[in-house]
Amino acid sequence: MHYTELLKAREELTGPGGEFEIVEAEVLGNRLRVYKNAPPSVREVWLSTLQFPERDYLVYQDERWTYADAHRDVASAAAWMAEQGVKPGDRVAIAMRNYPEWMLLYWACVATGVVVVGMNAWWTPEEMDYALKDSEPKVLFADSERLERALSIDGVTDRMKVVGVRAPDAPAPVIQWSDVLAHGGDLPQVTVDPDSDACIFYTSGTTGFPKGAQLTHRGCVSNLLNMAFSAASTMLATARATGEMPPPPEEAPVPVGLITTPLFHVTANNCAAYLITAAGGKIVLMYRWDAGEALKLVETEKVTAMSGVPIMARELINHPDFATTDTSSLQTLGGGGAQLPPDLVHKIDSSVETARPNTGYGMTETCGIITSVSADFFIDKPDSAGPAMPNFEAKCVNELGETLPQGEVGELWVKGSSVIKGYINRPEATAESITDGWLHTGDIARIDEDGFIFIVDRKKDMVLRGGENVYCAEVEAAVYRHPSVAECSVFGVPDDRLGEEVGVAIVLKPGEDVSADALREHCAGIMAKHKVPRYVWFLTALPRNASGKFVKRDLKEQLTKDLDSAQVS
Repeated sequence: MHYTELLKAREELTGPGGEFEIVEAEVLGNRLRVYKNAPPSVREVWLSTLQFPERDYLVYQDERWTYADAHRDVASAAAWMAEQGVKPGDRVAIAMRNYPEWMLLYWACVATGVVVVGMNAWWTPEEMDYALKDSEPKVLFADSERLERALSIDGVTDRMKVVGVRAPDAPAPVIQWSDVLAHGGDLPQVTVDPDSDACIFYTSGTTGFPKGAQLTHRGCVSNLLNMAFSAASTMLATARATGEMPPPPEEAPVPVGLITTPLFHVTANNCAAYLITAAGGKIVLMYRWDAGEALKLVETEKVTAMSGVPIMARELINHPDFATTDTSSLQTLGGGGAQLPPDLVHKIDSSVETARPNTGYGMTETCGIITSVSADFFIDKPDSAGPAMPNFEAKCVNELGETLPQGEVGELWVKGSSVIKGYINRPEATAESITDGWLHTGDIARIDEDGFIFIVDRKKDMVLRGGENVYCAEVEAAVYRHPSVAECSVFGVPDDRLGEEVGVAIVLKPGEDVSADALREHCAGIMAKHKVPRYVWFLTALPRNASGKFVKRDLKEQLTKDLDSAQVS
């Protein structure tokens, strides 16, 4: 394989005078690796797309926005918000599925220094209420489904202005999105500090409440450059090794990305949408994931890149219409949010003649990717997540936080300009997760001689369900709120489609009797449906060690061997 060429390409691109030159700078009290030529904020990324007025930008069903249309609506929304007294540093919440308005509002905020609060579209009213109180937005933009939940929260319209998007029947005092657009106006002129918050994305909390991660403008811009660097270094190394030079940039097709995962996550927003937008490409949105519909869109919109959770790529390839659909526009197909099984890496490469497999490993806490790998390098090391991006230092540490020799397994820590500032209102959680600029990823990994990172286990007590992090402690906290439950233990159950499903073992209080469905209904009233346990076991006791702690690993191993003994939804 071409690992020597890859190392040379990375050094050349990031060295003095290189397109992705890396230097060190003082950032919020830490010496970090930064891109020397990075735009100072996300505002400049958005303004750079003014050069593509006639190109299609957003496609949703039979609706289309050109870049000119999008800039008009972004300016109108930003000017309207400014008139409502929303200033740089203030927060605005977006609660909706992947409608085009999500992207328009996102750019309207970040281009004027206003902080986006990305609300999880699956949240219950209780979860929404927590995040709204935690982030204190000046305005909430919500589609009809989320609006209904928000309006069930006491006093929500007294605490903030509420705008209904695609919600024509919304009651007063909800403001209509059409009124926002009718305001018109120019994008307010502001200077945005690189280390100010661009957005707050919530991650599942280990204590029952989600944590609001503060993604900075520097972090988001750095992630965009990481994505571009990964493609450039792989292409350069492969071309030099094979002698097959890629076409010049002016001859390359305009990128078209099919967004398949929620925009309130970094995978869809910071990775896919940023990269396509910065290149003047077209973003194709779906109402919900459907492999057959995705295939039609690939053919009709000439999609060049699709990424989602790994099951989406598998369902696309396995769909009955796959063989008769023109997928020749696809150049990359892959996923994030969970590791691609090695067989799927090879299947993508052999099934789609024009597309190469790719993946990235990252976190909300790194504004997107930490590593990326694609094409021949992914084929050669299909169980790897790829090398760390150049703005990161990466190391594996032992339980004492001591750096381990290369190749040894330990918790992966990373440090760089994409690491979040912290968690809002949670200084103790920030201190627990970040030490002297080093982010504790909670993943157990090893780094090989080529610098490629392999994720081998998870330190965090967490279920990774279809790309969504579900913390076991959060689900346990919800289960314990049922009056009949004496003890419970939540863990991941292997699942062919989603990677893992949520399972729970429960001990009821003496004399109590409750069904699995009743417990699920109880949980569904407290938290988003993807966190509700699918597998439920009722036991007389949970295994404990000598100190009285539950032995979760033994319990999981024992119960997942006999799934027939569970009550499954």
